[in-house]
Amino acid sequence: MGKAYYVKFETPEDLVSPILEAVRVAATSGKVKKGTNEATKAIERGTSKLIVIAEDVEPPEVVAHLPILCEEQGAAYAFVPSKQELGKALGIDITSAAAAILDSGDAQHIVDQVVSSIAKLKGGKSDQ
Repeated sequence: MGKAYYVKFETPEDLVSPILEAVRVAATSGKVKKGTNEATKAIERGTSKLIVIAEDVEPPEVVAHLPILCEEQGAAYAFVPSKQELGKALGIDITSAAAAILDSGDAQHIVDQVVSSIAKLKGGKSDQ
């Protein structure tokens, strides 16, 4: 199965672990919002440090607006292959289509590294 149409760029394998680790650490030491609705609000309010979107969301329309909104608002975003993994990183027993890191907490250096890596991936233009 190919990537969903809303996936704007390929997240390299070696970047997926730091993204999930940033979510895991921020969930315990900072502030993270779980789910598409909360992520949407965080983008619109300009409070998100990093938006994480799962690639295997069905139906894709659930999260298809997030990358577009992030581009419009200048918010950093990244994709992870599995909503199951994202849910686990958030510390919840169910899957999560999206998450927003509002306060990085102890994960600040990981988030900064991920954001700069993604900026390079997207063609060198920085979102921050």
